[in-house]
Amino acid sequence: MNNYELMVIFTPVLSEDDYKAAQKKYLAFVKDNGGSVVHDKPWGLKSLAYPIRKKTTGLYWVLEYRALSDFNEKLDIQILRDESILRSMVTRLDKYAVEYNTKKRSGVPTGTEKVEA
Repeated sequence: MNNYELMVIFTPVLSEDDYKAAQKKYLAFVKDNGGSVVHDKPWGLKSLAYPIRKKTTGLYWVLEYRALSDFNEKLDIQILRDESILRSMVTRLDKYAVEYNTKKRSGVPTGTEKVEA
């Protein structure tokens, strides 16, 4: 099983309940297809670098999961069918990225924090 990170930008017109329901749908999809969820974090409403489908903001969500490599094809099909998603990106994490994410979540200094003057 490989480690992956999924970043999704949902349309900003979703209500809070719809936003949470969409997250739960993809969490369940990962679990139902033999994967395991490591961590998920909703970032909320953020500005986009450029307009997508005439929208200048989007609801961001990041999901870190473990799954077999053929699972991503199924996930991609589900994402393409979902009209509430503006953009998505799946990244395969190497062992260093997994270690970094674990340290960052637990509050251990990673060496990339900003130093205040």
